[in-house]
Amino acid sequence: MVTAVVLINVERARVNDVAQALVEFQGVTEVFSVAGRWDLVAILRTRSNEEMADLVTSSIQAVPGILRTETLLAFKVFSRHDLERLFSIGFDE
Repeated sequence: MVTAVVLINVERARVNDVAQALVEFQGVTEVFSVAGRWDLVAILRTRSNEEMADLVTSSIQAVPGILRTETLLAFKVFSRHDLERLFSIGFDE
C-alpha cells in the first residue's frame, strides 16, 4: 500500500466543488477542508507507486480550480491503529 498526503490550494469559492471532484477518484480516501495555508488536504492510498503517480499527475492535476499542490509521500506509518489492514480491505495482492 502506497500512501500520500496532498496539500491543495484552490480558487476562491471552489473548495467544495474541488473536494467533491477529488473524492470521486479511486485511491482518494478522504478530503479535508482545513484552515491555514492550504484549503484542502487529500489522503491517497494506492496499490503501487505507478498508480499513485497516475492519480497525482493525471487525475488530480486535471481538476479545474486547483491552483497549487504539494504531495507528501509516506514512507512509514506510526499509529496505535492498524490502518494498513483497515485500508487494504478489498485489495488483492
